[in-house]
Amino acid sequence: MTSAPPAAPAGAAGGRPGLRAALASLRGNRPFRRLWLSNVFFFGGVWTQSLVLGWLAFEATHSEFLVAVFTAARLAPMFLGPVAGAFADRHNRVRLLIVACGWATGALAVVASLATAGLLPYWGVVAGGLAIGFAQSPSQPARASLVLELVGRENLSTANALNSMAMNMTQVIGPGLGGALIAAIGAPAALWVSTAWYGASLLLLLPLRGYGTVVRDGAQSVSAMVAGGFRSIGRNRLAVAVLLVTLAANTLLWPVYQSFMPVFADESLGLDAAGLGALLTCCGVGGLVGSLVIAGLGDFRYKGGVFVVGTAVWAGFWALFALSRSVPLSLVLMALVGLSSAAFGVLQTTLLLMTTEPSVHGRALGLQELAIGIMPVATLVLGAIAEESGVARTVFGAALVLIAALAVLAARVPALLVFSGRKPG
Repeated sequence: MTSAPPAAPAGAAGGRPGLRAALASLRGNRPFRRLWLSNVFFFGGVWTQSLVLGWLAFEATHSEFLVAVFTAARLAPMFLGPVAGAFADRHNRVRLLIVACGWATGALAVVASLATAGLLPYWGVVAGGLAIGFAQSPSQPARASLVLELVGRENLSTANALNSMAMNMTQVIGPGLGGALIAAIGAPAALWVSTAWYGASLLLLLPLRGYGTVVRDGAQSVSAMVAGGFRSIGRNRLAVAVLLVTLAANTLLWPVYQSFMPVFADESLGLDAAGLGALLTCCGVGGLVGSLVIAGLGDFRYKGGVFVVGTAVWAGFWALFALSRSVPLSLVLMALVGLSSAAFGVLQTTLLLMTTEPSVHGRALGLQELAIGIMPVATLVLGAIAEESGVARTVFGAALVLIAALAVLAARVPALLVFSGRKPG
């Protein structure tokens, strides 16, 4: 039986912007606080192991394309998004998260053991990334839809901003720690740290077993639920527009961050693993600040406009970063990339939940994961282009294409620019 979520704490209601009101969701809502802390440790594990395994893949091959192959394998489970979304609507979401965390902890422990024993070749890095990806991506619909259950609609933007802040906090700590550990005592130690982060996330989820709404959809099969979700969301013009922005961003620029940062660090800027960690840390600091700004705004107006324009600004900073050959300038631009990414990262989930019915929230988020799941294919394509044209030219061109695509979408769906997500009255 699912417990009722606690009432929103005083001062956290929408319409009362400010960081104090934003953080009230953490202070007064113990279940959400536990979930938030679990997310901190979970994404800490994600960022640390992503950097370490990516660095191992590049060290073993010195090939942009083979690094892209590793990233594609790690992100491939995103294609399971619609099925994962149906499971999030059909099963207890907390239990799904517990299973995912347990799998991540065990899978990374195996990879770390092989690395410690010196038995982890390139194909082992790829297989390890795939195994860990099965825990990360399919759990996201359950993780994001559980937030709405715990905090309510009026506090959704703030809660998602706080979750984005958790991701960016770990993006600050995880890569820097991972890079420092690689430089100081080697990659296996960094992988064991990441395993410990996943284990802590699992322990924090256990007290939430009384939560996690189950949307009972009769005797429908998972395939029927997936098909019904496609039909329902396909008729929703605003939801489709939000998903198209997610699709475009994950086709053109997110593969750069997920796969090619070791290449930028080594070839464009002459940095080692610690320098790579510094680049990613600057991006995390910027994202943390951006998330705090959005959290402090509360239930603000024109969320759709901030989403579209902020994503375009983010692409613009990526274009400038691609042209930079100065380490100090690149560090500043990475901070600005992180700052502007908050508009996209926070609001894509907020808007998707606000534009769809509660009965299909899990499946809507599953479609979001499917849109993000284009990244493995896009990574391979961009990797092949970068092999011929260079990573800087490839990223600069991709950023300009994304800006043009956002301009076209804004002209075709102007309602998104003025969408605020507030209930009438």
